[in-house]
Amino acid sequence: MSTETTPVATESRALTSAIFTDAATLKPAAPELFDVAFTAVTQPCPWPKAYGGDMVTQAAVAAMRSVENKAMHSMHSYFMRPVDIGAEIRYEVEVLRDGRGYSQRQVRGVQNGKVAYVAMASFASGAPGGTFHSSMPADIPDPEPLPSTADYLSRRNGGTMTAASKAYWCEGRSFDMRHVPGPVYLTVEGGPRPQQAVWVKPFDTLRSVAGLTTAQRDLAALAYVCDYTILEPLLRLLGLSWADEGVVTASLDHTMWIHRSPQPGDLDGWLLYAQEAVATDSGRGLGYGRFFTPDHRHLATVVQEGMIREPERNPS
Repeated sequence: MSTETTPVATESRALTSAIFTDAATLKPAAPELFDVAFTAVTQPCPWPKAYGGDMVTQAAVAAMRSVENKAMHSMHSYFMRPVDIGAEIRYEVEVLRDGRGYSQRQVRGVQNGKVAYVAMASFASGAPGGTFHSSMPADIPDPEPLPSTADYLSRRNGGTMTAASKAYWCEGRSFDMRHVPGPVYLTVEGGPRPQQAVWVKPFDTLRSVAGLTTAQRDLAALAYVCDYTILEPLLRLLGLSWADEGVVTASLDHTMWIHRSPQPGDLDGWLLYAQEAVATDSGRGLGYGRFFTPDHRHLATVVQEGMIREPERNPS
């Protein structure tokens, strides 16, 4: 249950996308398992484990920094163990193949001496060919009139939401996120349904990331933001909110296909993340999402399976 309250004056903070920059900044290291290695640090969050998008982003950056003259077009990930927050994780990159048109890499994320994350990434040099993409959903309102997370939560409290989780949702994720038909932080705004859309935009202009071109940084930003809300259509369908007592989620596996490279400036503006629930059973659910620019270019598709533990329900 959520309640509306009188907002309490708090110190104004500048909203920034620097948390993404910090997550995507990797340091070269001497390889121990494979051909190339880097270290990175997971970013603060108010949960018992690190945000899964940190690992997806960092593995994508590690793979991209090992490939020349090709762009990443797909990445497949498995989350094997929880990762500590604010702690170093080591990414070992295996060079599987470098061909004229395509290259493949395996990436392992290791923490505390155990493999916590595994990914495969493929890169393409690109070739002339026809073009087609799916249509952007119709009748989605423009983002600017919609409430930001901070606007929505400014007068609301409830459930398991704490001051720390509220601050994280409002300002700790580097991106402004505006939901259609409404968010699922405290209640299922808009009612149970298998679809939703989220407009996403960095809080400020994305900074350069060491070792990456601007185009590679933009792909890393897509990888970073795609994991935050992809399971929400499943929560929405089940009538669950993030702040419901007993709700626990975890990423199990994740795939992202990049159909066309973002144009300069695309990732500094609004993108529509159209999402839907595909299936849920046996404590798992599959979410599906597509990223569109405001001029209807379909940039990428994401599919993720997650664990969803529902609260115990009293028998009727």
